[in-house]
Amino acid sequence: MKAWIAALLFVSAGALAAPVYRSPQDLAYSPDGAVLAVSDYTAAKLVIVDVSKNSVRKEVALSGNPSAVAWSADGKAVFVSERGAGTVAQVDPAGGKVTRRFKVGRYPVGIAASATHLVVANSGLSSVSIINLGKGSETVRVADVYRAWGVTLTPDGKTALVGSLLPAGDSRDATMACTVSLISVATGRKIASIKLPPGSINVRGLAVSPDGKWAYAVHSVGRFTLPTTQLERGWIMTHAFSVIDMTTKKHRATMLLDYLMEGGADPWGIQLSKDGATAWITLAGVHHVARLELGRIHSMLAGKADAKALERLPKTSLWRDIAGDPAKAEELVNDLAALYGAGLIRRVAVKARGARGIALQPDGKALATTDYFGGNVLMLDPATLRETGRVQLAGQPAASAERAGEQHFFDAELCFQHWLSCGSCHPDGRTDGLNWDLLNDGIGNPKNSKSLVLSHRTPPVMSTGVRPDMEAATQKGFMFIQFRVVEEEVMNKVRAYLRSVKPESSPHLAAANGKTMSCTACHPKGTGGRGIPAGHRPIGGALSEEAKRGMKLFYDSKTQCAKCHPGPLFTDLKLYDVGTRHELDRRDKYDTPTLHELWRTAPYMHDGSAVTLMDVLTTHNKGDKHGKTSYLSDADRKALVEFLRSL
Repeated sequence: MKAWIAALLFVSAGALAAPVYRSPQDLAYSPDGAVLAVSDYTAAKLVIVDVSKNSVRKEVALSGNPSAVAWSADGKAVFVSERGAGTVAQVDPAGGKVTRRFKVGRYPVGIAASATHLVVANSGLSSVSIINLGKGSETVRVADVYRAWGVTLTPDGKTALVGSLLPAGDSRDATMACTVSLISVATGRKIASIKLPPGSINVRGLAVSPDGKWAYAVHSVGRFTLPTTQLERGWIMTHAFSVIDMTTKKHRATMLLDYLMEGGADPWGIQLSKDGATAWITLAGVHHVARLELGRIHSMLAGKADAKALERLPKTSLWRDIAGDPAKAEELVNDLAALYGAGLIRRVAVKARGARGIALQPDGKALATTDYFGGNVLMLDPATLRETGRVQLAGQPAASAERAGEQHFFDAELCFQHWLSCGSCHPDGRTDGLNWDLLNDGIGNPKNSKSLVLSHRTPPVMSTGVRPDMEAATQKGFMFIQFRVVEEEVMNKVRAYLRSVKPESSPHLAAANGKTMSCTACHPKGTGGRGIPAGHRPIGGALSEEAKRGMKLFYDSKTQCAKCHPGPLFTDLKLYDVGTRHELDRRDKYDTPTLHELWRTAPYMHDGSAVTLMDVLTTHNKGDKHGKTSYLSDADRKALVEFLRSL
């Protein structure tokens, strides 16, 4: 009887356990091309694939979600960033074991390796870690690389290029855009910060030409100064390939990966041929791989296009103008037909749902890409992009509503003409930092895009509270942003995914020796009164001494911060006039946002006008309308900011 009960309890526990999905995100060939190292994000594993057998050779369990992989120069080690753990693991691919770990910033994402150093993008802390492999530790921490994401190195290993996922600054600025930072690996000195064209966001893929003369970034370009009605003309979200001149350290040109009537949503990875004449780019939102004729592109940018090739182009082609004046290449970012019309790009649909990482075998004979939602690695012919084989990482469980909703969320094929996915403006379900003129409350009053974290628990939604809840907003989002009426089943799965998106602990929390904060750390004496949300757990880490002092100020009756932002949701779900209306607004009252994840949702206010949390408390708080902070000293304000960014 006892054995029967024990067996029943075991089965019940197993039935309730969350399924482990296989989600290959990044991959890289070993220097000899014999094996592939693959980061399996959701399974938290590094997978070693035997290329000759098209099969999995080993799996290595990791401490965090692996985002990116890189091989050592001698091929004896694989480095993989462990997002969430704040570490980079060095793995012996032959033995299948982690041999050492390097401590970096919280939420490491991009990674690049030379013979002597590792360069790691710490997205959570907006910094870059430079690790000396000989010493086995971080030697330099480069600050102020906002939402650092993609990373690559010049061929000599001396300069790192780091792309930002999001732009930094005042969202009312029409030139708001991400940057590519050039950093000296030896000193950590920032050599240059190269701003991409206005609206550039989500810089995930970077590459440098073999001769070191050119660098390339793949990203999206949001046309945020236009209302979303322009989507039907292919002119709200475009997707791009930018060229940087490494000699002058300046932006040279940006060309679009879209077609006239079909978007190339969500470019992710980029790979160059050994001679630098060809580039392959994954378009994750539309499940395509694009092949670019880089050699011809550079000839045309230099105004040296073949005369016969120019004759075949329409008389209105911008390439004709560039042939006479190469400086006009800056206008390419606004030409949807530039690459396609000149035969410089070929896009092929692959049988993958979320083609993200991409890698070329060192001998150039095979190209590999990931099937993020399917759990496969695809082998492609580099010339034709025809699939030549695939490797399933492991048995893939049937997709839950949440997993299927996540796939729909990042699927641009649901959008009219495939111009964008939900994830284009909400990377990771959060915010892109831009002001958008949506159709929720008329045209001509743009507002900053909001994070979707806890959107199902913080009605009403949208900055002006025009949608009663997340469920209604999801439907209207498909209708008025993606211009599609999708099936109710699809919308319900997207809603299920949004409910599953939980706030992540702040990277600004101090280590707590394995302990967690108690609930009373943020809710002293039970403040809040709304109950603990399902799935809520104490946050890992601890408040710094300054943040503890800031917490007391937050809950002090004098500041009244907690009056409108009571825990645990840190919002009272009401609309207020806090004096932030500007000339384009039509309303005075705005939704009280949750304060969860303030560390990653800059800029602030409904119009993105407050660049920092300190700005929120000072220059954007006239009359103390959202918190009585004018009486505070500078030290008190700093303490309050420290607490806020720890949430």
